[in-house]
Amino acid sequence: MEKTVIKTGATVDEAIEAALSELGCTKEQATIEVVEEGTEGGFLGLGRKDAEVKVTFNSEDAAPVAEASDDTYYGDDESFEGDAVSEAEDAAANFVAEVLSGIGIHGNMDSYREDDTIYISVTGSDCGAAIGRHGETLEAISYMTNLIANKHSEQRVHVYLDVGGYRKHREQVIKGLADKAVSRVRRSGRKVVMEAMSPAERRIVHAYLQDVNGVTTHSEGVEPNRCVVVTPDTANK
Repeated sequence: MEKTVIKTGATVDEAIEAALSELGCTKEQATIEVVEEGTEGGFLGLGRKDAEVKVTFNSEDAAPVAEASDDTYYGDDESFEGDAVSEAEDAAANFVAEVLSGIGIHGNMDSYREDDTIYISVTGSDCGAAIGRHGETLEAISYMTNLIANKHSEQRVHVYLDVGGYRKHREQVIKGLADKAVSRVRRSGRKVVMEAMSPAERRIVHAYLQDVNGVTTHSEGVEPNRCVVVTPDTANK
């Protein structure tokens, strides 16, 4: 069966390597067409254009080789082979790959869709530039990725993007802070103002504490110093 992929990269060789890794074949087993040579761009990389290649592999002509354990490319997640990849998921994953590649971050990217949520996880070394201070860069990339995904979807979708495991770790930290705030409220009977958080982090607190007896939550303040306030639930006393 013939399979063709189109890949981009900082160089032609990088794009070819990504395509061959996804196809699971060697350079000798594939037909390679260079669509775009790519340009380096000017100051700070402005005007840079990635190289683009089209690689075709016919599995009937040659047996595929085992996929190399090389973590220096972005590729579509093949662990869900047979499941249809929506246009929104494909557009979101490609956008994230282009953004991270543009700031020099290379690693593995997995994506899948469950109901109305698209999950994208990126693992690799030196992911700090894509996370930023207090996750600000990650939030910005997530926001843009959501716009891209919904542009390619008739129904509203949400993109959950995690880079380097930061979001998962941060969620655990936030839940721990919320637990401490609840304990303080119960001991003192007074409201507790939590640290300033992003809108996404505040939503985690609200959702996490919504079913906790004896407390209610709301947000106060002006961005970027808006905080979650945990107060005693006097209505249930």
